[in-house]
Amino acid sequence: MCTLITLRRPGHEWPLLVAANRDEMVGRPWDPPARHWPDRDNVIAGIDRLAGGTWMGLNDEGVVAGILNRRDSLGPDPDLRSRGEIVLEALDHADAADAADALTNLDGRSYRSFNLMVADNRDAYWVKSLGPPAAGRIEVTEIPAGLSMLTAFDLNDVASGRVAFHKPRFEVVPPPDVSLGDWSAWQALLGSSEHGDDTDSRDAMRITTDFGFGTLSSALIALPSVDFMDRKPVWLFADGAPGEAPYEPVDISN
Repeated sequence: MCTLITLRRPGHEWPLLVAANRDEMVGRPWDPPARHWPDRDNVIAGIDRLAGGTWMGLNDEGVVAGILNRRDSLGPDPDLRSRGEIVLEALDHADAADAADALTNLDGRSYRSFNLMVADNRDAYWVKSLGPPAAGRIEVTEIPAGLSMLTAFDLNDVASGRVAFHKPRFEVVPPPDVSLGDWSAWQALLGSSEHGDDTDSRDAMRITTDFGFGTLSSALIALPSVDFMDRKPVWLFADGAPGEAPYEPVDISN
């Protein structure tokens, strides 16, 4: 179960902040964010070498997208398409509203269930599909201003032990100061192995297991306001479990 956090601040010089931990089987091969696709040279994203798609990416137009499995849908299905393709499709668009609208035309029966976030410095959307049993319907909901959290459940759903325990913690710590490069409070929470008393270790932000599944990487992204378009987005990436691997800047130059 991956985790994705958004902080929307309309009118702020950094109106969108995104944090994400990726949980996956340790043996599934992948490479860190880069320009991996010659036919999409405006896209920077990590690449899943098994299926060729990505879990999270950013394009030169300032659109960011990330995808998560929903409950009981970990791993590929040989009869269905890879969900990693959907992020790349979202990043084919120059703004988040157009991307979200285009994704409503997907046939959700072609993919296992998913949650997807697509956003820019103006808009942010949660795109949901329950997969083949639900006739492939794609639902799009605007992500509200403020802090939101997405896991394998619905947006901000406290049925998720991770949301119930960790969302209040993100809400009370100081938000990142992007201009000063201070993401320390969020980095500490992303690396936390704590969880609620009535949940297990898989509801921590950083998880480890004895069956080869865990938190493999972490990302922090900030998009500048249209009033500060001389600035570039900021992307920090931990190539390993947060709290163990350092966050390093991703090269987004073109």
